[in-house]
Amino acid sequence: MGNDGQPRPGYDVWVSYDGHGRLNDPTLNEGGQYVKHTGYVTDIMNEMAVDFVGRRHEKPWSLFFAHKAVHPDAEQAADGTFAMEGYRAAPRHQDLYRDDVFPMRPNVLTPAEIVKSKPAWAEAFELRKSEKAQLLHKAIHSGGQEEVRLRACMMAAVDEGVGMLFEALERTGQLDDTIILFLGDNGYFFGEHGLGPDRRFAYEEGIRSPLVVRYPPRIKVGTRLIDLVILQDIAPTLIQLAGGRPGPQVQGRSLLPLFAGKRAGWRKSFLIEYWAENAMPWLVGMTYKAVRTDRYKYIRWVNRARDGELDELYDLDSDPYEVANVIRRPAYRATRDKLRRELRVLVADALGL
Repeated sequence: MGNDGQPRPGYDVWVSYDGHGRLNDPTLNEGGQYVKHTGYVTDIMNEMAVDFVGRRHEKPWSLFFAHKAVHPDAEQAADGTFAMEGYRAAPRHQDLYRDDVFPMRPNVLTPAEIVKSKPAWAEAFELRKSEKAQLLHKAIHSGGQEEVRLRACMMAAVDEGVGMLFEALERTGQLDDTIILFLGDNGYFFGEHGLGPDRRFAYEEGIRSPLVVRYPPRIKVGTRLIDLVILQDIAPTLIQLAGGRPGPQVQGRSLLPLFAGKRAGWRKSFLIEYWAENAMPWLVGMTYKAVRTDRYKYIRWVNRARDGELDELYDLDSDPYEVANVIRRPAYRATRDKLRRELRVLVADALGL
């Protein structure tokens, strides 16, 4: 996408914004024309989405609706950088969770505690002490109760919009003929492993994201999948539901067999990777490749490997919060070596080798 909201090929209707957009009184690019709006961006875009699905359509239609929430406001400077200004809920939701306390996970630990089992983080935590990083953390109440409360308040307007869409689909007789996917594209850290504001890393809080699908003709109500599903599976699933066949260039696997209760032959592992970039300067050098199975996770720090001495291995059955790095324990040596081999296979497959 880059930073401008100009229409991209393949869309008949287009609404977007430049950069991070604004939560209040946004300027939206509507089909190539910039239009200034008054109000809260989630409410404005909810109404646009409801209007679209409620129209008379001569052909099958598809709507991709990505919210500005729960991202904070960010003012773009002349040099192209963004200064975070904080989370802002719609006025009617600002006090929705006032004084509520959200339970924190047991892996919300101090950096000093984290580096005892995760030594790869020592340099990054030192760099995070910079004035610029501290200003960012202060602006969005990073890792604290107020950040959780504010983000939850922002989600209330999204929740209302989902209800509005369901009502519009039901009113127009389209509800049970429409495949509805509600998803996030990443997890998030609220202080787990000493991290936040961030979502880039291979720990469970970063890689687990919600995916709820509703389509009564093919998915039984109440179905819950515990298999290793990744968001790349969405494209081949929708292609197959539409009567097509995913080409060899399409990553992921159709979920239709899982929806039908057929688990045989499903994936046993998947690849996670991240290339360090400039979004968070204190994360310089934190490039990694990792493999997740149903029980284990192995993380290879590419730029800080030193023959693997900083690598991490977690037994998720006994340690779901990834507190105990067992990479050095003799009992896990065979598991470590097996996962290293599996990671090489996954990387080669991703590269088409």
